[in-house]
Amino acid sequence: MLAVSLPAILSHWRRHPIQLAMLLLGLCLATALWSAVQAINGEARASYARAAAVLAQDSLTQIVHADGDLIDQTVFARLRTSGWLVTPVVNGELRLGGTRYRLIGVDPVSLPPEARMIGLPEPGNGFTAFISPPWQFLAHPETATRVTGLTGSPIVASSSLMPGTLVTDIGHAQKLLGLEGSISRLIEWKEQPAGRKPLAQVAPGLVERAPGTSSDISRLTDSFHLNLTAFGFLSFAVGLFIVHAAVGLAFEQRRITFRTMRALGLPAIHLIGALMIEALLLSVVAGLAGVALGYGVAAVLLPDVAATLKGLYGAEVPGGLTVRPAVWAAGLAIAAGGTLFSTSGYLVRTWQQPLMNAARPLAWIEAHVRSIRYQAVAGISMLVVAAAMAWLATGLAAGFIMIGLLFLGAAFALPLALSSALKLGTRLARAPLTQWFWADARQQLPGLSLALMALLLALATNIGVGTMVSSFRQTFVGWLDQRLASELYVTARTEAEAQRIAAFLKDRADAVLPIWHVEGTAAGQPVEIYGVADQRTYRDNWPIIEAVPGVWDEVAAGRGLLVNEQLWRRRRLALGQSLLLPRGLSLPVAGVYSDYGNPIGQVIISNDQLTDHFPEVQRLRYGVRIAPALADGLADALRDRFGLPRENVVSQASIKAFSLGVFDRTFTVTAALNILTLGVATIAMFANLLTLANMRLPSVAPVWAMGVRLKTLAWLDLTRGLMLAVLTMVAAIPLGIALSWALLAIVNVEAFGWRLPLHLFPWDWLRLAIMAVTAALAAAALPSWSLAHTPPARLTKVFAHER
Repeated sequence: MLAVSLPAILSHWRRHPIQLAMLLLGLCLATALWSAVQAINGEARASYARAAAVLAQDSLTQIVHADGDLIDQTVFARLRTSGWLVTPVVNGELRLGGTRYRLIGVDPVSLPPEARMIGLPEPGNGFTAFISPPWQFLAHPETATRVTGLTGSPIVASSSLMPGTLVTDIGHAQKLLGLEGSISRLIEWKEQPAGRKPLAQVAPGLVERAPGTSSDISRLTDSFHLNLTAFGFLSFAVGLFIVHAAVGLAFEQRRITFRTMRALGLPAIHLIGALMIEALLLSVVAGLAGVALGYGVAAVLLPDVAATLKGLYGAEVPGGLTVRPAVWAAGLAIAAGGTLFSTSGYLVRTWQQPLMNAARPLAWIEAHVRSIRYQAVAGISMLVVAAAMAWLATGLAAGFIMIGLLFLGAAFALPLALSSALKLGTRLARAPLTQWFWADARQQLPGLSLALMALLLALATNIGVGTMVSSFRQTFVGWLDQRLASELYVTARTEAEAQRIAAFLKDRADAVLPIWHVEGTAAGQPVEIYGVADQRTYRDNWPIIEAVPGVWDEVAAGRGLLVNEQLWRRRRLALGQSLLLPRGLSLPVAGVYSDYGNPIGQVIISNDQLTDHFPEVQRLRYGVRIAPALADGLADALRDRFGLPRENVVSQASIKAFSLGVFDRTFTVTAALNILTLGVATIAMFANLLTLANMRLPSVAPVWAMGVRLKTLAWLDLTRGLMLAVLTMVAAIPLGIALSWALLAIVNVEAFGWRLPLHLFPWDWLRLAIMAVTAALAAAALPSWSLAHTPPARLTKVFAHER
């Protein structure tokens, strides 16, 4: 029977190609945005896995200093002579041509086999070039093509490395980093000789760190990928509204067909089976197209995602995209699951439909009317739970659950809110045609509820994310003005050159501020430790959040330190609490400062303490205070006198422009997903209006028969679409503000470690309202035009049919 029933069911789409196009388009777009997000996340996580596998950090035990300090190189020799199979590694930050790279130095002779999987040359095959001048470097292919400043040193591409990472011989790396005689950590071989001496006896102060317990960038970026996944799921849900509308119309139009097939002897189970096969066939076609389109979207967005991950978390992700079978399988699975979910309700109704039940074209609308109140009760309950979680719950997961409940609750409550507004309009109306207009809009509301819910979610997301980004940008601009107080920033190439530059600037600048730092560990996590001079620039401009009285006097006297907001929040530090730094330096927390965009913790101590406890600190960078009108002239003088490259003498304005450029690129992805989601919501509204246009002739025909012109009815139809869009926009504003508050007060704090003030931007809402009205106009234009050009004969047939 399936061979006969399935072609009969599929023939419906041949007679209704626009419905088929809407269904496939909705499912394709939903799958595309979801697949794009999954492809981007998959590429990023693969990069994290490669980063964790460099030198087998994910499988081999590491030996580090208990205080996070560097290890004396003689310790390596003692461990080897005591029977320990270990290899030394040194790593640090190397600036080349104005770009910072992570430099790793290794000893290829003692490196264990598991750690050699980074493209190291084997003995007799380029090995000499790696361990002797001109010193060979390994780098990711993207990095190998852009790195400058390694004159004479060959660079070999290795796809096993992360972008921005350079690997060379440990002796050469120590010279480049100024760490002669020191190493960062030791890597243990898996197989160790029996009878070796305990580590505490051979090398006191060193501890073993189990594989995978190092700072894992994938854990740090989980929140970002969860944000992307939420965007993808939201877009998928909005796309399913289109599918639901097209499927609902198709089922209603085929009720007579289903009744006839059942009357001819087709069992209900066979009918349901044929409908499920139909749904799966359509989902496969749309799913394949959607995943292919998703890869195209991902390829466009991935470079901006890579910039975001680098800017916010310091994570390096390649700009290329790899085709992954798992993404294709997941895309097809979610397309099939979404289609079956959208059709499940109609399949149940078809199964339960009495054999001789008359076809009722508006049955699905009537069913929706009965469910609006129950739906609203569920929505209000979700909103109450979300409000309680906003005040009581903590943590990133709780924040996302609260946002999910907030969105679902508002969407479920929207139809009842709109119905109440339309009912009030009916009561206030006086003219008969106006009363009919309001009553007709209320009658058509159930059929448009899904599209309006999709529009609500899209608009609220635009408002919420837009408010968050704009608040961030406004705060970021003010923060840059505080942090970048110096008019010039100069970076020397050597410490000897730095001393000559400082002497040259002594009588030509108002102040020369050292900007020196070392890397270490504090409160159990990596930190940057900076030193500051006792100068008015910091007292007048530095963005302090909380502080003890006389905070700068405490820091200058060496009695306290400052921590950035990230370290303060993650480790729940308190003012006055002692913080242990490397080399046994322990100071109380005297203040907390904002440090937007920094992926790791930061500590500030006095410059004298920095140089006393960390004499190896590189002393290359300075901030120069001078009258703004004289800054360009001094910059030119520095370049001419010392032959400095242009990127080594940078003005305050150029750094601000660069920082804001990075900021804007960082949020390009969210802006693109916002626009795509709004576009999908527009198509959903178009699909629903098109569906209703084919089903509401029984409501329009009597009004036309009483003398109202079709053009008037068409304009009323267009006005109804615009009115519902405006009402939805009004409902989206408080929902969007609530979303932005949740993002700033909960998600941002948990994900990034800082909290931003909430600023409102009504002009942005007006712009979005214009976009929403335009979208509603575009969605309602074709159905209204179709109504205006309906043949009178088609309208008169309404009175001849059984209704």
